[in-house]
Amino acid sequence: MPSATEVKALYKAFLREGKKFSNYNIREFVQRKAKADFRSNAAQTDKAAVEQMWTQAKRDLEVAKRQALVYSLYGSRQKSVMDIPMVKVLQQQAKDAPYTTA
Repeated sequence: MPSATEVKALYKAFLREGKKFSNYNIREFVQRKAKADFRSNAAQTDKAAVEQMWTQAKRDLEVAKRQALVYSLYGSRQKSVMDIPMVKVLQQQAKDAPYTTA
């Protein structure tokens, strides 16, 4: 059965892997899913179930690492609208909009 520090390290590893995705939607999904899964299983006390969740989480982390690598090689370099600071969006809209007075 994994110790609390091992579980915390695995949780942090999931969050770090989530940050490696360039796509906002995937990045947020991985982080949100990790948080939800770890929180929902935090109260689990059955040793067999904990061990099963531990091995599954380690497998899922390896999948996330592979997917992050694939996305870094073949993913789009274009940033999502969610990644662009709002100031730049407003400046671009002001530049593109025709000047009108009421």
